[in-house]
Parts: sequence; C-alpha cells; structure tokens
Amino acid sequence: MKIVLIEDEFALNEIITEFLENEGYIVKSFFDGKEAYEYLSKNSYDIVILDIHLPNIDGFSILETLQNKKIFPPVIFISAMNSIEHITKAYKLGCFDYIKKPFYLEELLFKIEKLSNFINNKDKKFIKITKNYKFSVEDNELIFKDETIPLTQIHRNIIKLLAINKNKTVTFDLLREEIWNGKVDNSIIRAEISRLKKLLKEDFIQNIRGVGYIIK
Repeated sequence: MKIVLIEDEFALNEIITEFLENEGYIVKSFFDGKEAYEYLSKNSYDIVILDIHLPNIDGFSILETLQNKKIFPPVIFISAMNSIEHITKAYKLGCFDYIKKPFYLEELLFKIEKLSNFINNKDKKFIKITKNYKFSVEDNELIFKDETIPLTQIHRNIIKLLAINKNKTVTFDLLREEIWNGKVDNSIIRAEISRLKKLLKEDFIQNIRGVGYIIK
C-alpha cells in the first residue's frame, strides 16, 4: 500500500516515514504543499496523511482543489490545530480521520489500518451494516435477514453512499452532489434521510450535527 505523507516539520516527517516503512508501507513524503498537490493530482496512491499548515498551499486548499478536479483521496489529517472549527472543516471536506498533534505513532498506524480495511471492503459484493442488515453493492439493494427491503431509488442511493463510506462521515456536500446533482439544500437532505430512517428496523444512520451522516 502506497502512502503519501505531507508534513513540513522535517523531524516528524522523517520519523513517520521511517516508522511506516518499517511497517511495510511504501511512503512518498513531501514538505511543501504545492509540490505535494502536483504529485497528488497526477499519480496513484492509496492513502494521504496530510498536515494543515504547510508552505505555499495549506492542507485544506490541497484537498479542496483536488475535489474540484473530481479527485477524492482517502485522507487522514494530522494537525496541531485543535479548534472545533478546523476539525469540523476537515470532516466537511470528507476526511476519514483527524489526529491531533502530538500523537503516538501507534495511533496513526491504527487509523491507517482502519482506513485500509475500509478501502478493501469497498470492493466486496456485500457490505455488512449491522448484525441483520447488509447492502448488496452489485444489486444496489438493502437486505434485512436475507429479505430485500423495498426502497425508492433515492433511498437506495443514500444507503449505498453511506454503506461504501462506512465509518466515514458522508457530508451534506457529498450527498448533495452524488444523490441530487447539487440541486437541493440541507433541509431537503435531512427530510429525505428522516423518511428513510422511519423505514428501517434498526437505527444505524447517525447524524453528525451540521456536517452530515455516518454508518458505524
């Protein structure tokens, strides 16, 4: 698995790189935001570990610019910026996780392994949601104890988006773009998900207030 590390603190960059390489990962590291953006926009990789405060282009701007080009890398933010505003913005941009500095390297490794498992599970035929619920990626159907649940196309698409992003917050912006082609406001999204939840026998769709929804 190939990891792109973008961290401008030289010593920390070297420590993380050495640690992950010893764990068997291929690591491409950058200290400069602009150089990292150029690489991310033109090359293949599996996971991005991204600091926010970087020379030339900050981490948020890197992710926003990539998304504007329809590139959606799996991102773990690492940052000393610990305000709720920064954390909220990171998750609104669709990051998988946000680690506050200072942190243990083992914590970072755990987050990477968790993200790696999520990426690998996306290619499976069925995604397990709860003990009784699973989603068929191939048939785009929600199944409860081997019984297909009748849902509208919009509700199936919502479940699919949440299921393939299990354990990751699906933001209002992503829901709006993927389900409604960017043509509705948040109140419509909330109302439709509320209707969907009333059809379910288990309450597995969690609201991340002001940000979006998640299946854990």
